[in-house]
Amino acid sequence: MDSYSTKQLVEQDLKYIWHPCSQMKDYEELKPIIVDHGSGVKLYDKDGKEYIDIVSSWWCNLLGHCNPAINAAVKEQIDKLEHVIFANFSHEPAIKLCEELMEMIPKGLCKFNFSDNGSAAVECSLKMAFQYQYQTGKPKKKRFMCLSDGYHGETIGALSVGTMDLYAKIYKPMLMDTIRIQAPDCYRCPYGKCRDCCQCECFEHAEKDFELYADETAAVIVEPLLQGSAGMKMYPALYLKKLRELCDRYDVLLIADEIATGFGRTGKMFAFDHAGVSPDIMCISKGLTGGYMPMAITITTQEIYDAFYADYSEGKAFMHSHTYSGNPLGCACALAVQKLFREENILENAQKRAVYLNNRLNERLGDYKHMGEIRHLGLINAMELVKDPSTKEGFDGGLRTGYSIYKKALEKGLLLRPLGDVLYFNPPLIINEEEIDKAIELCAESIEEILGK
Repeated sequence: MDSYSTKQLVEQDLKYIWHPCSQMKDYEELKPIIVDHGSGVKLYDKDGKEYIDIVSSWWCNLLGHCNPAINAAVKEQIDKLEHVIFANFSHEPAIKLCEELMEMIPKGLCKFNFSDNGSAAVECSLKMAFQYQYQTGKPKKKRFMCLSDGYHGETIGALSVGTMDLYAKIYKPMLMDTIRIQAPDCYRCPYGKCRDCCQCECFEHAEKDFELYADETAAVIVEPLLQGSAGMKMYPALYLKKLRELCDRYDVLLIADEIATGFGRTGKMFAFDHAGVSPDIMCISKGLTGGYMPMAITITTQEIYDAFYADYSEGKAFMHSHTYSGNPLGCACALAVQKLFREENILENAQKRAVYLNNRLNERLGDYKHMGEIRHLGLINAMELVKDPSTKEGFDGGLRTGYSIYKKALEKGLLLRPLGDVLYFNPPLIINEEEIDKAIELCAESIEEILGK
């Protein structure tokens, strides 16, 4: 490839590339930033400008960009085996990865179905739940429940169990008919409670919907504790305990979408660990490979697996496949991630940094006139900006307040990428205190230039 200047690269990018989750007309003003390399929590563009990647490049970069240990694992694996069909063939990295994951996943999960991205893992979980119910004599259980404001990916099944109009509204004629349970809204709690001391009074919505629809429901899918795309909305672990009990009572499978919450993001290895209960099916991706390779796994129980185990002539096999299932390079990355967790006390150190980060954010930004709430779960911190904190009234969406702050932050060298008017920090778990302090200061300066203090 010929060497291009930054200007030429930008021109060629806009000529050819349709970027994800973007209104491309915005790129007329805010041109694409051409990243040249990365190291740790930082990215560097072609002109050498530094950016703190405080959002982990869409929440997947777990242990820093170009982590030497993961780099080495990829280099070693690529000279052995880059890919092999995963039907009737296997390889050592995939087998070892399953063995290691068994040591950390919620109790009862034990069978691993590989795919290549989070949406695919969700599709797999829905099909698995549907077919399980059919093959265990419950053919009426065809529908799915999900929480309002949920997000589970962009494919048709995943969009069907997501409920955010931003992503799904135009496609509604294509989507499945799902049952939407009113989700917890702890910041604007209609019961006047707080997430740290309530009894999940809002769970009455789930109880009513189960009473009405459980007989026709195959499974309920949730983002445990954290509804990410809804604005990092957080709810108590007690909700998951109650949901587990309700699913058991009505014979409904519980699917945990841990794609964004897995691998230490919430302060524990998985969000369900906070509740001390297990789902029937769990989807993982993003941090699984440290953000290096597209890989996902749908993990389920022996009981569900057994419902598919029969002579071929019975037609019970799970005929679901992905070309890149069990890719050896992805498995090598994931194994390197697990080794780093074991050898470098990643989770313990991240828990300490989480306390520091939240304390510093509250000290620096907590009294800003438009700061509605700073909520946190592990290293994830969400700052909800509102027009009036006393009434919790939000800004007019047409103002794109969060987007304006995002642009300011980019000028200063901070990658924020807000969710509406919710700014959030979701950094790699290896971030240090100096990097935290700098990111907070750049964020504060950006808010002040748009909204004042």
